[in-house]
Amino acid sequence: MKRRIYAVASALLALVAATAVSLFVVTPSAQAAAGFTISGGRLIDARGNEFIMRGVSHAHTWYASQTGSFRDIKSLGANTVRVVLSSGARWTQNSASDVANVISLCKANRLICVLEVHDTTGYGEEGAAITLDQAVSYWISIQSALAGQENYVILNIGNEPFGNNEATSANWPTHTRNAITRLRNAGFDHTIMVDAPMWGQDWRFIMRDNAQSVFNADPDRNTIFSIHMYGVFDTAAEITDYLGRFRSANLPIVVGEFGHNHSDGNPDEDTIMSYAQQNGIGYIGWSWSGNGGGVEYLDMVTNFNVSQLTSWGQRIFNGANGIRQTARQATVYDSSTPTISPTSRPPTTRPPTGTPTTRPPTTPPTTSPGGTRGCTATYAVTGQWQGGFQGEVRVTAGSAAISGWTVTWTFANGQQVNQAWNATLTSSGSTVTARNVSHNGSLGAGASTAFGFIGTWNGSNTTPTLSCTAS
Repeated sequence: MKRRIYAVASALLALVAATAVSLFVVTPSAQAAAGFTISGGRLIDARGNEFIMRGVSHAHTWYASQTGSFRDIKSLGANTVRVVLSSGARWTQNSASDVANVISLCKANRLICVLEVHDTTGYGEEGAAITLDQAVSYWISIQSALAGQENYVILNIGNEPFGNNEATSANWPTHTRNAITRLRNAGFDHTIMVDAPMWGQDWRFIMRDNAQSVFNADPDRNTIFSIHMYGVFDTAAEITDYLGRFRSANLPIVVGEFGHNHSDGNPDEDTIMSYAQQNGIGYIGWSWSGNGGGVEYLDMVTNFNVSQLTSWGQRIFNGANGIRQTARQATVYDSSTPTISPTSRPPTTRPPTGTPTTRPPTTPPTTSPGGTRGCTATYAVTGQWQGGFQGEVRVTAGSAAISGWTVTWTFANGQQVNQAWNATLTSSGSTVTARNVSHNGSLGAGASTAFGFIGTWNGSNTTPTLSCTAS
């Protein structure tokens, strides 16, 4: 967002209509040994499953003490947090140790970390802004914190790296290609995210029309494009045309920022969210809390208090096609349960009150009969709100490999399941039966998988007893 926290955005810019359709051809992705990859224009996590971002930005560099925000963002259903960092050029530098702690907070809360350098914002128009090449120098300086984190971290090279100076913005393709090449030569294997020029809104279609050449410049073919949608994208036609061209070309695209309102116009957030959901496109809203300079209305919670959602917060988390309804946790987190250490998650300065427990203890595993070919299942509530909750069931094979599994349980308090993923669920009265889907039925000895669901509750939401049968 242009001058998002420290100044009011500039006047509305006219959207220049595109008259020609760009032809994109995507070459096969080069699969890295580990971490996120791009395949067929889709973001794939380290376990080989598609990952669709549903998250928000958090201004960590200006509010470094608000580490409880990672927990709170997760509690509302997000699977991604985009973290604002500074190289030190415009604000206090986030050191390698601080970035390492940010990553640990993301992992502890089962969030994918999108890390961005904010000092590039508005280069060519904002006098203090740095170049993408300078941003790359910062990433290289903290590489020790990032190495080995490819499963959990996406590198957003620089936020909104060019302003509205058209002559300067015309350099976006070259500067972006060079930045990607330099990162790869330095040994970075992460998925790279690149923001559009012109305060992220690409109203001259520079990113759109040069996306293929930038993608091809990455030897790993592991770059995703990020468009920021504010006043330039105030009609459904503009949103669907822009995103649709990337999707038709099999080029990866994410809405890296958007809001429900802005000083440069009124973005159509309903279309952004619905089109993204219909077409498997990620979105990240701006921003959790702490906005200033006239855009305080973009805060999702008041004073970092998760129990005080603003109207924008209610819309993006709980509204139609919102985060709570559509987010799916990255399956890279299915294999383990991170432990949150006291030092990595201190209390917020304004502790939330009355917030439901987001991760109650799981039930003890129940082992099915049948000798060594068996399975166990555990149940956890990973998010809860008034009248609704998100659950996760983890299935673990016994001492022998299995080719399929079925988990059953009976709700005691009238809970109901509305939707599920990574399992086929059926209900008969209060009894729920979950069966594996094609990609997660076969488990080696001791291996595990997980499926999730969204449910409703009223009065109490007690944990049921599970039974697991293997085949």
